[in-house]
Amino acid sequence: MTDSSPASRRLAVLMAGMGTLHMVAPKPFDALIPERLPGGARTWTYLSGAAELGCAAAIAVPRTRKAGALATAALMAAVFPANVKMARDWRRRPLPLRAAAYGRLPLQAPLIAWALHVARRAN
Repeated sequence: MTDSSPASRRLAVLMAGMGTLHMVAPKPFDALIPERLPGGARTWTYLSGAAELGCAAAIAVPRTRKAGALATAALMAAVFPANVKMARDWRRRPLPLRAAAYGRLPLQAPLIAWALHVARRAN
């Protein structure tokens, strides 16, 4: 049985929304790219946005949902260093901004768990 639950639909929408944001408003994402990566930050921003859009499309199609959800979990793990960089870079910002930056760190775990849940339910 293929899962087309609200969980899979919402995950696809989340990934599509984030991928779209990377494309139409890339500047904030550029600042999250670790300097040690080769090439320009904008390139990585667009590549990660394209990956998010690809994951969204794969999750939306029942036949590719499992692979798309697994790719989403891997992508969420792969972008964790950007969240660490943001927390480090924002450690001297006002408390609400620091809280947002630090709050992103533990949020990766439930996002990964959500994607793995969708993958488990897909066939």
